[in-house]
Amino acid sequence: MSDVVWRPEDDSTIRPPLQEGQVYRPDILNVIETTVDGLSGELRALSLDIHDHPELKFEEKYAHDAYTTFMEKHGFTVTKKYLLETAWVATYTHGQGGRVLGVNSEMDALPGIGHACGHNLIGISGVAVALAAKAAMERLNIDGKVVLLGTPAEEGGFGKVMLYEKGAYDEMDVCLMCHPAPGPRHSISLSGCLAISRITVEYQGHTAHAGLSPWEGQNALDAAVLAYNNVSLLRQQIKPTHRVHGIFEGKDWAPNIIPDQAIMQWLVRAPTTSEMEDTRKRVVSCFEAAALASGCKVQVTIGSVGNEITQNKALGDELADVVLKRYGAIDYDWGIKSASTDFGNITYLMPGLHPGFSIPTIPDGGNHTSGFTEAARSEVSHDACLVVSKALAAVGMRVLTDEAFLQKVKDTFEEDKKLRM
Repeated sequence: MSDVVWRPEDDSTIRPPLQEGQVYRPDILNVIETTVDGLSGELRALSLDIHDHPELKFEEKYAHDAYTTFMEKHGFTVTKKYLLETAWVATYTHGQGGRVLGVNSEMDALPGIGHACGHNLIGISGVAVALAAKAAMERLNIDGKVVLLGTPAEEGGFGKVMLYEKGAYDEMDVCLMCHPAPGPRHSISLSGCLAISRITVEYQGHTAHAGLSPWEGQNALDAAVLAYNNVSLLRQQIKPTHRVHGIFEGKDWAPNIIPDQAIMQWLVRAPTTSEMEDTRKRVVSCFEAAALASGCKVQVTIGSVGNEITQNKALGDELADVVLKRYGAIDYDWGIKSASTDFGNITYLMPGLHPGFSIPTIPDGGNHTSGFTEAARSEVSHDACLVVSKALAAVGMRVLTDEAFLQKVKDTFEEDKKLRM
């Protein structure tokens, strides 16, 4: 694996060989490339500004203001605090009628380690795609609309789902975004991600003096420990593509008091939503068994469910064609394959594409590590972000200009829906 993953010391000028052949509408792609390259300095400054001001889910006030100011400066109509306090939308319309290209920019960071998932890069990618589409529409007189949606709280808040339910995605024909991750040098990934379910488990017991009369208590912490160990044993019997992980929480704990309350937060993941639901049933049984053994009461609350990403094949094939002929390599094994995102829910609801793109990372420095926080601000990572943004803009412009292609995208989406039934 270490021989495959792009490292900071690797020569970034070495690129995979390109395939021969023409891409769709080279005139459009030329405008896209010229526009994004010309904005590189401004986009890098914006990325570093966001990186230097990390904000947690639903607290992205600095990012909200930075992005909306930037988009207003570049001629977009901006609505601040759009449907959610830190969400925003920037739109551009050219001509009459036409189709609507949707793009997402994420903003939130992680507790303690900042932009360790590279949302500063995701944010400027959305900006780059939108600005490149605007330039192509203006210069080549292409009718249509671009909607760039600033989406808060990807890290556990399901911000996109909330925005979808409020109508933010209603007029989009498709929606595009991307995500950085470790991977091979100059590779763009069309892998999906895992479905996810959040579970809160609360044990209620009875306090007692831990030395004088412990037999009078029911130990809620013991119940939580038993649950944790039960799940640890269960992992041996679940598929290697499934994930179960959790943490303890508590209040007013002291070593001389039998704890009467313990809370656990759990995540269950699997390649599909149906598989995740099956594994979740087995996990819940682990929680219930711990309550029985400890004499405690248990309350299990199933929280938000995130669907796996369904990469629209028509959109993905077009992205692959552009990447392989102009930029680099395509893979199906890297990206955020074993992680999860609320964009998965969006791809269940409308045609979407969410490629990963590799950036140089140190060993053990993947997403959600301090090493990735540093990787997300490197100049090479910035350049990689712009490459995938150009490819996404090209895909988006085909949506706006090729009616047969858009119909294929929609047909593919309907076929995927049938497969899930």
